[in-house]
Parts: sequence; C-alpha cells; structure tokens
Amino acid sequence: MKHDRNTIDLGWGPVSYLTWRPDAAPAGPPVVLLHGGGVDSAWLSWGGVGAALAEAGYLVHAPDHPGYGDSPLAPWPAGQERLVDYVGEFLDALDLGEVVLGGISLGGGLSLGYTLEHPDRVRGLMLFGSYGLTGHQVDGLLAKPIQLVSWASVRTGLMAGAMKAYGGNRRLLGQGLRDIVRNPTERTPALVDAVRAEAARPDAYVAFGQWQRDQVLPGRLRTNYTDRLGEIRTPTLVVHGTHDSGVPVARARAAADALPDATLLVVEGAGHWVQRDRPDRVVPAVLEFLRRVPAG
Repeated sequence: MKHDRNTIDLGWGPVSYLTWRPDAAPAGPPVVLLHGGGVDSAWLSWGGVGAALAEAGYLVHAPDHPGYGDSPLAPWPAGQERLVDYVGEFLDALDLGEVVLGGISLGGGLSLGYTLEHPDRVRGLMLFGSYGLTGHQVDGLLAKPIQLVSWASVRTGLMAGAMKAYGGNRRLLGQGLRDIVRNPTERTPALVDAVRAEAARPDAYVAFGQWQRDQVLPGRLRTNYTDRLGEIRTPTLVVHGTHDSGVPVARARAAADALPDATLLVVEGAGHWVQRDRPDRVVPAVLEFLRRVPAG
C-alpha cells in the first residue's frame, strides 16, 4: 500500500507526516500513530503497520515529531507537556475530529497524556510499550540507583554521546537492535540501514535529549500516569513484549487492570519495539481492536 508524505504548518513551524489511504471509504475513524523517542520516525515505527491498516480499509496518519525524521526542530524545548499539546495542534491542523490514537514508547506517553486532557477527541487508544506507566526506569532494588545514574548521564551529556556513538557504528547498532527487535527475521539489514540513516541526521538526538532532560529526574521519572488511568473510559488496547527492556511488562499488566475498558496483548519473547518485532501478532490484534471501536 503506497503512502503520501506531506508537510503541514502548525504556526510555530512545519511538521512532516505520512498518510496511508484506503481504496474505498474509510472503515472507521482516522487512525493517528505516534512514534517513539531516540532514533525513530513515523516511517521507522509505523511503515509496515500503516500500510496494513490502510489495506484493511482505514485512513492512517503518522507524524514525524519535531526534531525527528523530516520534521525540523521546534522553537521550543520538546518536553512531555509541550509535546502533548503538539499532538492536539497536529490533529486540529488536519481538521480531524474524533480519532483512534496510538503510540509506541514516548508516543504512547503522548497518546495517554492527550487522551486524559481531551477524552472527547479519542475514540480508541492504543499503547505499545508505552511510556507513562511507571515512576522509575526499572523495578526492584536497583530502581533508584539506576534512576540517579541515568539522570547524571543525561545532565552531563554522556547519554547523548553514547547514543551518537551507538548510532554511528553498524556493529553496535546491530547489537542494540537485538534487544528491542528480538525476532531475527524482522531485524533485517534494511532495518539497520534505515535506523543508521535516521541516526546520521544533523539534529538527531537533540529533541530526544530535550525530552530526557525534562523527564529523567534524580529519583524518578517526571511523568507517571498510573494514578489517572481509571479516568480513561476510552476503549484501550495495551500491547507489550515480555522482554521489553524499556518498560517492565508487569507495568503494562497493571495498566490494563487499572484501565476501565482495556484489552491486553502480551507478546511472548518480543522486545520494546513490539510492533516491529512481531507484526504477525500485533497487526491482527490492532485490526480486531479497530473493528470494535464504536462508530460514533
């Protein structure tokens, strides 16, 4: 399924986005998919999923967040709350009313934040390895020490330096991808090349670094939506890999229990980039969920 790439002006600057269009009238509300942080873009996270959903009859949009992919940096620091506002600006600029909103990792956190602030605009919510479900990067006795080390690494620039070195070295990048895409049939040379190309952008990591400085505190993560999940009456699909090293799978299970109308898919053996790791499990689950989203 072919896609279009367009650019829309949000007032403070342009945002590039991909659109997959069905051959006939859309089968449901528009689907908006938000990519994650680090080295990511709309195409990297959603190229395969977007095409599959359009093939099944859905209209799909996926933006490159400011400072990622083909979107230039915004004139403001890309912290969590400002990015949640940007999601609304993007929806308004495309004149989208009610949508199904989904996101991976950082994009999941933006989807959660937007749904909490604008429940009337979100017909269905999809969370993939989502940020915003925990107060620390890891669970257990090492949670606070690891949090402190991460904060120091972000503040001193060590984290950014390590990420640049990782993205510029094909061997290191391939090793790192084994952690988030554990399925060897999906961890292709083409994927490695695409991630390397994104990592080579002049402004790569700048926006993500801004978000990290906003969110990674010495003793905790700034944003944790756990206590507010009960407010979300929107039908929600929670998708998580058992081997997600970014967000413990126990947090996804707890979130699904706390959400009033949640469907949980735990993908055995999958890593953090769950929709790229096991599209054979994720895409059918998404399509089944979309068929159950109220028509409005």
